[in-house]
Amino acid sequence: MAKRDYYEILGVERTADDQALKSAYRRLAHRYHPDKNPGDKAAEEAFKEVSEAYEALSNPDRRAAYDRFGHASERMGGVPDPFAGGSIHDIFGDFFDVFGGGSRRGRPRSPRRRGEDMRYNLEISFEEAAFGTEAKLRIPRHRRCDACKGSGAREGTSPRTCPQCGGAGEVRLSQGFFSMVHTCPACRGEGRFVAEPCPGCRGTGRLEHEAALSVKVPQGVDAGTRLKISGEGEPGEHGGPAGDLYVVLSVREHALFSRQDDDVICELPVSFTQAALGGKVEVPTLDGRVELAIPAGTQPGKVFHLRGRGVPHLNGPGRGDQHVQVTVEVPRHLTRRQKELLEQFAATMGESQTPARSSFFDKMRQAFGGDDAGGRPSGGDGAKEQAS
Repeated sequence: MAKRDYYEILGVERTADDQALKSAYRRLAHRYHPDKNPGDKAAEEAFKEVSEAYEALSNPDRRAAYDRFGHASERMGGVPDPFAGGSIHDIFGDFFDVFGGGSRRGRPRSPRRRGEDMRYNLEISFEEAAFGTEAKLRIPRHRRCDACKGSGAREGTSPRTCPQCGGAGEVRLSQGFFSMVHTCPACRGEGRFVAEPCPGCRGTGRLEHEAALSVKVPQGVDAGTRLKISGEGEPGEHGGPAGDLYVVLSVREHALFSRQDDDVICELPVSFTQAALGGKVEVPTLDGRVELAIPAGTQPGKVFHLRGRGVPHLNGPGRGDQHVQVTVEVPRHLTRRQKELLEQFAATMGESQTPARSSFFDKMRQAFGGDDAGGRPSGGDGAKEQAS
């Protein structure tokens, strides 16, 4: 007898996508499954036919060959040897997917499943990251149904053992010389079922609610730190243990400070006269203001170190340091009198007072071969550039 068309067997169009093929296979495999039709030879043959059709059409290469040559593709090599380069699980991967199987008989899935882990993003201030804080959180999640104590069964009743698998959660299918174990389709691998669902949770064993939590953030944390709170995730199904809650921290930028590991960086603007003459200036720290002595002749970029003024260490005693980097602010708008005074001051300047500038022009004279009266290297066209 001529073999039926694979698309006709699955009841799909020739343009059906992978999802349509899989949906059709799931429906038909469930209908003709030998466990649902014990002793029915016609159902067993139909099950084999459906499995063969899906096996061919779910493989892109085999489907392309079948679309072109039909069943003749099998004789032309269009259908590869099922044992070449693959395992039994590879060959029947979709079959196992349909019935959710995989583990061995006698080791059923526990109906008391652990709940999902949850993530909560928490933003804290720079100071809170340094010295720690206690944050109040409100987290939408589920809780165990008190009416059924998480079992999903109406009060006064309890879940029943699945009659099809005897509570194992798995059934064995023997087909020719193959013997395969798959998840019980009746109880979906749980080994039991709820005959009378709890009206409060509709058999799920869980209810939605908003949890209020207090989380202690330790000192010394930084952006990206994850705090694990055990047992504060989603509750498990049917009374199973709850998952965990992970609080992921982000830190707001500070107006004055930045951070490098446990050290605090701060820029300190000083005036030209303060840098030249020296003096005492106030510096902000995480502990408040402190007085810092600026030596005369302090250069831009000079870094002063304040020991123990940084962030407390997360996993031990002590603290980092604070680095204060000096920036010299040049006045932008001068009065006539100020300009006169600066010009007089400039006239008194000698090379010994500006060694870096003098060294720079010495190197430039060597590079360009002499200079003119104005200190500009000679040679070339003397073009002037306007700095922006």
